[in-house]
Amino acid sequence: MLIADVTGVGRDRFPTAFRYQGGPLVAPAFSRVRIQAAIARKNTTAPGQAVVHLVWAGADRGGTYTDGRLADLTFRHGQGDAAWTPLPPTTR
Repeated sequence: MLIADVTGVGRDRFPTAFRYQGGPLVAPAFSRVRIQAAIARKNTTAPGQAVVHLVWAGADRGGTYTDGRLADLTFRHGQGDAAWTPLPPTTR
């Protein structure tokens, strides 16, 4: 999901997270993404939600990595749900 957020590629796989699905893709600023650290915690303000905190690095088109970028991804797990559902960035 982070790659879809950063590059726009694959956003159609996460319809609950990305409202706008159409239009041409813009060349992404990052050609590669690597996760440097991650932790998931229960969202204390919303029952049934978890927030995943990521520290990541992205390589530009020249291959130079920019380290220490931050991202928070929010997921919902309702009663009877078999999987976690990603939520849009605006609900974070």
